[in-house]
Amino acid sequence: MKPRDLLDLTLLAALWGGSFLFMRYAVPDFGVVPLIWLRVALASVCLLPLLLLKRQFGALRQQAGALTVMSLFNSGLPFLLIAWATLSITAGLASIMNAMTPVFTALIGALWLGDRLDGRRGLGLLLGLAGVALLAADKADFRPGGSGWAIVAMLLATACYGFAANHTRRYLQGVPALVNATGTQLVSALVLLPPALWSWPERMPGLGPWLATLVLGVACSALAYLLFFRLIARVGASRAVTVTFLVPVFGTLWGALFLGEPVTASMLAGGAVVLLGTGLATGVIGGQRSP
Repeated sequence: MKPRDLLDLTLLAALWGGSFLFMRYAVPDFGVVPLIWLRVALASVCLLPLLLLKRQFGALRQQAGALTVMSLFNSGLPFLLIAWATLSITAGLASIMNAMTPVFTALIGALWLGDRLDGRRGLGLLLGLAGVALLAADKADFRPGGSGWAIVAMLLATACYGFAANHTRRYLQGVPALVNATGTQLVSALVLLPPALWSWPERMPGLGPWLATLVLGVACSALAYLLFFRLIARVGASRAVTVTFLVPVFGTLWGALFLGEPVTASMLAGGAVVLLGTGLATGVIGGQRSP
């Protein structure tokens, strides 16, 4: 990669790692659904003018059906699950578990699209699951107040991302990246508007949660999508996906620095196993990558 691409990759990881911090900080004040509606609505406000400027709104209308499905599994549902999970688990742990996304992408691709799982990728899947088990070993408490269901929610969120990636390959191949990004945020905003209004907090949140939400929507969503798709265009999808390895680093770092979250030995060990499994499952480690 060129220095500019490495800078984009690092900035993208910092933004996506920060999204867990901002959700954990703001969700107690806004509630899950209003916060996520604000996130996708703000991203839509930023991305829609770019779509209109590039005269790609027609492509968005043509792909409305497929984009609706992708919006539910790529933005709306996983964002809700992650925001709810951060009520019970740390931003650092959530960011580490999010690294399971490529593992579920590979597994769903094998089951749905017939992608071949060789021994190396199969080992990666098993290692990823083992890493999650290690992370959850002392946290999977399903009693009231426990974090067991939050861990399940994070796994469901990564499975949603994996389904969305394969759905894009199956039904949205060749659609401009900006159309996909804008469509997922816009449709999610429209779908979540009624429940967001119904569950809007009775007490208006303070300036801090509002600023966190603004950064979450504008920087961690709209800007991050633009950086990600620019990376794909410049260095290819297989190299762009290596951001998966950096997001947990920043997620854990931001949580420790700004929220005082502990970084335990089990988190480091489990995270290392998850990332090793992800690397094997995606071909970043021990396999050939497409340009």
